[in-house]
Amino acid sequence: MITTIISVLIGIALLSMAILVSVRPWRRALISRRVFATYKRILPQMSDTEREALEAGTVWWDGELFRGDPDWNKLLAYPVPKLSPEEQSFMDHEVEHACSLVDDWKVTSEDFDMSPEAWQYIKDKGFLGMIIPKQYGGLEFSAFAHSQVVTKLSTRCSALSVSVMVPNSLGPAELLLHYGTDVQKNHYLPRLARGVEVPAFALTSPWAGSDAGSIPDVGIVCKGLWRGQAVIGMRVTWDKRYITLGPVCTILGLAFHLYDPDGLLGDKKHVGITCALVPRDTPGADIGRRHVPLNAMFMNGPTRGKDVFMPLDYVIGGPAMVGQGWRMLMECLAAGRSISLPSSNAGMAQLTARTVGAYARVRSQFKMAIGRFEGVEEPLTRIGAYTYMMDAVRKMTAGAIDLGEKPSVVSAIAKYHVTERARQVVNDGMDVVGGKGICLGPSNFIGRAYQQLPIGITVEGANILTRSMILFGQGAIRCHPYVLKEMKAAYNPNAEQGLHDFDEAFFGHALFTLKHAFGALGKGLTGSHFVSVPSGVAPETKRYYQQLTRFSSAFAFLADISMLVLGGELKRREKLSARLGDILSMLYLCSATLKRYESEGRQQADAPLMHWAMWDTMYKAQMAFDGVIANFPVRWIGRMLYRIVFPLGHPYDVPSDRIGHQVAKLMIEPSAARDRLTAETYLPNVASEPVGAVELALLATLEAEPIEARIRAAEKDGAFSDNPDANVRDLAHAAFAAGIVTAAEYVVLKRRNELRDIVIRVDDFPHDLGRSRQETVLHKEAA
Repeated sequence: MITTIISVLIGIALLSMAILVSVRPWRRALISRRVFATYKRILPQMSDTEREALEAGTVWWDGELFRGDPDWNKLLAYPVPKLSPEEQSFMDHEVEHACSLVDDWKVTSEDFDMSPEAWQYIKDKGFLGMIIPKQYGGLEFSAFAHSQVVTKLSTRCSALSVSVMVPNSLGPAELLLHYGTDVQKNHYLPRLARGVEVPAFALTSPWAGSDAGSIPDVGIVCKGLWRGQAVIGMRVTWDKRYITLGPVCTILGLAFHLYDPDGLLGDKKHVGITCALVPRDTPGADIGRRHVPLNAMFMNGPTRGKDVFMPLDYVIGGPAMVGQGWRMLMECLAAGRSISLPSSNAGMAQLTARTVGAYARVRSQFKMAIGRFEGVEEPLTRIGAYTYMMDAVRKMTAGAIDLGEKPSVVSAIAKYHVTERARQVVNDGMDVVGGKGICLGPSNFIGRAYQQLPIGITVEGANILTRSMILFGQGAIRCHPYVLKEMKAAYNPNAEQGLHDFDEAFFGHALFTLKHAFGALGKGLTGSHFVSVPSGVAPETKRYYQQLTRFSSAFAFLADISMLVLGGELKRREKLSARLGDILSMLYLCSATLKRYESEGRQQADAPLMHWAMWDTMYKAQMAFDGVIANFPVRWIGRMLYRIVFPLGHPYDVPSDRIGHQVAKLMIEPSAARDRLTAETYLPNVASEPVGAVELALLATLEAEPIEARIRAAEKDGAFSDNPDANVRDLAHAAFAAGIVTAAEYVVLKRRNELRDIVIRVDDFPHDLGRSRQETVLHKEAA
């Protein structure tokens, strides 16, 4: 009887709550108004720069992942980016020739710059104007073509790739295209397209660093003389550093805070961050000194100016755009960040995969190619699988730009994770190459890449900041279906309209959270086996789609609980925020990998690369879930979260050694799969080039291996026991003398040995590294 009464009372209570929630006026009066008042009180104030950063760009596939139930058909329907015939011809001819014009060792160790011939070629052929429309004389290439060009150039020389990359990334050309006046466009864009003008963009200050909104550089609106006429202009003082192409630029894009103390432009004293174009020869502009970014030798340096007067016409967009610089930068940042560093680091990974894989087959120890040792297979596997995934992310993200997206969160994911994986790839490559890699010289094909890795980690948003503050911090607000709506409602000056909007968003948010709590638990209990996936996907990938949907649902729930429990404190809990960002990132990386596998026709030879990359990334996502749950500040909630997210324990272990073996095997022998993996690598076909030598040595090694196997068998039978010349270096000669190999086979072995010795050779120099010779040359030139 008592149980029945309690059940009835619970039923009445639940029914009453349902009625209350369904009747909006009652709900708004009794619940939403109180919650709204509390929410507005605890919501931190947001500056204009923070608001513009949050509202910049677009939400793309990241929104689907945040939604907790990704529409995989939408992912698969995104068009696969392709080069036009014109773009493909440019890759096959102009890009190939540009690569042939530079010698990385000469650039980084002797000349400290590209040759005048190389500089002139990239200017004349339009490399600096790839994003500029044809009506202004540019190439008007797609974002994907831009990415392909930068990737290939990066496999040759960082000075070459960066010199091309920067004018086509965030900077004067892009800002002019979006915001410039017709006069500015007609004057500057044709000159930028032809390389008559070399652009640089100056944002970073010694005192602000990654906090770009706090730059101390200042412009004061005032009257002054300009070319003999009295005009209203700006007196600008700046001190910038890390400005790529700064030392050689002819036109400097400059960001600074603009103030109008005398009200010459209006009532606003602090007009806001402003972007101006400053010609190099502007009186007072100090441009030309250099930094040395880890011997990369692309042009990079500081720029300064003290009370430099310039007219308001220097503002990008003219006087109408004063104070709009931060919005301009935030709106354009995603496109450049989606292409530049993901492409250059993917190129670095492709170069490593191609050369280190070949080296591991050419180089033998203990009478066996080092690539066949299980200990070496492990780093080779990471090199191959990470390169496959990195390139998938690069292509999918560049494709988003061509679809008209400006994906601010996705671009940050691509920048962070491609550069971090490049660090792992090149580090692994150094481990495999060993002593050859640690001695710099003309024949070292990996040393400079290793040396310059931190550049990509540091620039365009340092990776520590990106991971801990942007990936989830910005993603949670931009990509979540309700959070930004709630915030906008709270900031609405019309209180009643704000309450109305908040009520809709808040209860939608509550239902969204409950849905994914039950969804995560249900999918966990069933192993996600009943999750529907598109019918057309490859059968071998079906389980990945199901598990990704499960992880997406669990992520949506975990993110909501974290925001609910911690509120504004989550912004300061950077480790938790970073781990939540890791989950979102892993979901995106996996999405790009599956997209690549489908778009390339489900190449079975590539399947090991796909499987290992997917398994490894899903395992990392699982560990990120653990990191959030284990460190959740309210312990009983943390335990509850674990039971919901992983009710039957972890679904993933580390990737299998069996698949890893298949990946490593793919890395050390020529194949169509290896060619697809390293498709953008520049491959000079001459032994005098380090990359060419290792390619030729690989082919020679494969031809020699059956012959060498016969020699090894004869050696085992004692055929050379009395021959002192039968050592590693001269074994081929001894075998020929003993009649074990024919004259033709001996030629094959000699050719292999010659190429092998070129590949494993380590450069050496005079004890003073040639300084005395250089001093003699300088003395003669001075005389």
